[in-house]
Amino acid sequence: MEQAWRWFGPDDPVTLDNVRQAGATGIVTALHDFLPGRVWPSAAIAERLAIIEAAGLRWSVCESIPVPDAIKRGGPQARIFIDAWKDSLANLGRAGVEVVCYNFMPVVDWTRTELTYPLPSKGLALRFAMADFAAYDVFVLKRRDAEAAYDARTLASATMRFAAMDEAMVAALERTIIAGLPGGAIAQTRDSIGRIIAGYEGVDENAMRANLRDFLREVTPVAEEFGMRLAIHPDDPPFSLFGLPRVVSTAADARRILADVDSPANGLTFCVGSYGSRPDNDLSAMAREFAPRIHFAHLRNVTLQGDRTFYEAEHLDGRADMVEIIDILLAEERAAEREERRPSIPMRPDHGHLLADDVHKATNPGYSFAGRMKGLAELRGVMRALERRKIN
Repeated sequence: MEQAWRWFGPDDPVTLDNVRQAGATGIVTALHDFLPGRVWPSAAIAERLAIIEAAGLRWSVCESIPVPDAIKRGGPQARIFIDAWKDSLANLGRAGVEVVCYNFMPVVDWTRTELTYPLPSKGLALRFAMADFAAYDVFVLKRRDAEAAYDARTLASATMRFAAMDEAMVAALERTIIAGLPGGAIAQTRDSIGRIIAGYEGVDENAMRANLRDFLREVTPVAEEFGMRLAIHPDDPPFSLFGLPRVVSTAADARRILADVDSPANGLTFCVGSYGSRPDNDLSAMAREFAPRIHFAHLRNVTLQGDRTFYEAEHLDGRADMVEIIDILLAEERAAEREERRPSIPMRPDHGHLLADDVHKATNPGYSFAGRMKGLAELRGVMRALERRKIN
């Protein structure tokens, strides 16, 4: 697998020199300064590509072209934004970018409720707690009929959590949930996110699945034309937030997406941590079933702490058998090479712990240097050992 690294562009505190020092060869990036729905000009893509190649690296994956809510909701405006998305995709294809990761999460992108969860190692991790999220939804955002989205036990826990929060804690929770995490949607305010949520009224799971299918039928031929591979990222976390449907959360969801547009260009980002946040997802079985259509891998792990609550674990710990999953993906690469089906699968370490002096530096949450370098080194060691075993 190609060892890659998420880089947020020239303003990222982790530099391309740092990336090379970590041992990665591929860059995973996007043009984050363009608002969702804007076409990415070829000149801007070429400029980013030149910066990456000047550092001796390769732009392996675009993560990601944002999919505007108008596409996810469907309706008359969807056509305009789908056409813009196709134009950006084509411009990336002309520049030689082979893999495009994207997601179909409504309103908020990947979401956490705590950014510095203390670990026994003294490192700090990202964490999602459903009780905290429900407390925000019900008592701070005060979304209409929010209580109906939660069971009695979750509501009781949320009530206790909110009662224990002062104004500073509420403000921090709100920033973490809606102010935007790295690579996600633009920052929201309480008023703006309320309006966006209201715009999904009447959009249920069936409608969201239909809108995703319609989107894929439009964009997949563009990817085929330029020899590109699309890789949809699972919902993170993989269950409903704000009472809205999420349709990329389970093995059944992935199976449906691949069947809806049965093309080698239509594939998955196998984010072990995202799928792993649901206890009913068998991660090794999913890797084995979907391996021929896995075009990108996020190799991170989570530890579950009860009902829809988890934190980012060590890359080789947590609930997923990471060694087995890597073995499955390496076997798929060998099979693809024999059959001349496709290049290697790019992978990257994801959501590293905040470690050492990075604790005192300005970093993007989940994307500090030391934690990801540690994770990449561990994953590289597993890959090297598994490859050596096959050779011998």
